[in-house]
Amino acid sequence: MPDRPHIVVFTTLFPNAAQPGSGVFIRERMFRVAKALPLMVVAPTPWFPFQGCIRFFRPHFRPAPPYREIQDGIEVLHPRFFSIPGIFKSLDGFFLALSTFTLMRRLHHEQHCDIIDSHFAYPEGYAASLLGRWLGLPFTVTLRGTESRLAKKAAFRKRMALALQSAAKVFSVSDSLRQVALSLGIPESKAQVVGNGVDSKKFHAIDKTTARIKLGLPPDAPILISIGGLVERKGFHRVIDCLPALLEDFPALHYLIVGGPGPEGDMEAQLRAQVSMLGLDKQVIFTGPIKSEALKEPLSAADVFVLSTRNEGWANVFLEAMACGLPVITTDVGGNAEVVGKPELGTIVPFGDQTALEQALASALERKWDSPKIIAHAGENAWGSRVAILVEAFQDIARHNNTGRPIRSPRSQQKESETCR
Repeated sequence: MPDRPHIVVFTTLFPNAAQPGSGVFIRERMFRVAKALPLMVVAPTPWFPFQGCIRFFRPHFRPAPPYREIQDGIEVLHPRFFSIPGIFKSLDGFFLALSTFTLMRRLHHEQHCDIIDSHFAYPEGYAASLLGRWLGLPFTVTLRGTESRLAKKAAFRKRMALALQSAAKVFSVSDSLRQVALSLGIPESKAQVVGNGVDSKKFHAIDKTTARIKLGLPPDAPILISIGGLVERKGFHRVIDCLPALLEDFPALHYLIVGGPGPEGDMEAQLRAQVSMLGLDKQVIFTGPIKSEALKEPLSAADVFVLSTRNEGWANVFLEAMACGLPVITTDVGGNAEVVGKPELGTIVPFGDQTALEQALASALERKWDSPKIIAHAGENAWGSRVAILVEAFQDIARHNNTGRPIRSPRSQQKESETCR
């Protein structure tokens, strides 16, 4: 039925038993849509015949989830797709589509899939554009942050443009990403900003003293906190480099690092070595990964949230920190300035400027912030309004879909794909 279209979420980044923290922001968004529309998830995992050998040297490399999971009553499938580690990334989109074609065709016929909802323009968006042609299905693409980097490379840019131009709708989590879509030739009417939201039931401030006692933290020490995958992009090492100077003015300062390995890698060993080299073992605390339901505890224990990130689309964690009353110090990349859009919410600093980062952190630790105002801002960004926009858009796509498009085979599309090389 047009008012109840069946959605297949299509993404390579999604939480699973092997990587529970992977793509939580996609699940948070789309499982709320599932309360209004029937939905399932196809989350392919990259595969290469010899990748098991790589795990001898990199134990966390491409952990394999079970093929089928049920998460909150929703079916999540993890088929494999051929992907050579580190090279030929321009072919990932085609192999992703080819590897999932049979499954998607079965879902189309047996479960009456109406819309493919892909997340990230490449490889997922490009693969969805091929699957959409082969199966005669409309598809959407949500831009989430990698697009600004990939759009600078000719091979990816061509594929991204092809995907976005044929999509029924292009969502972006920030206006900066919407501008990337427009630069790829997408008409303004097709590109729509639908930012991520925050769950105030899950993220809210609890008593600071209680939170610190539970985590074994000093009751009066100033505390910084960062949350994310322990990868270079998130910039934990850049914050650590600021600590020696900050300790001169804040000798009791502590820094909480919350997170573990992510799809982009795991640099915990390097971070720990950096901490030891700088003599900061007593100041820096690695908590490991913490489930999202419990993140309010370390957030409530802290004074300032910081993320010296290299690139972001729309970081949910900023709103989650704000919902617990914390100001945010972060870099002027991606959609960060859109999330931290007012001085009373935090400070935006130029990426790579350590002096500016140090000064912003020092000022934030000295300042008395209006936590209720910060919490109120987070509350204005609840999920409800975002989900309503998405549901309406999917219903509109289903109502206007031309179901008479012919099904084309993957082989007939291969030559067309090769022209993008």
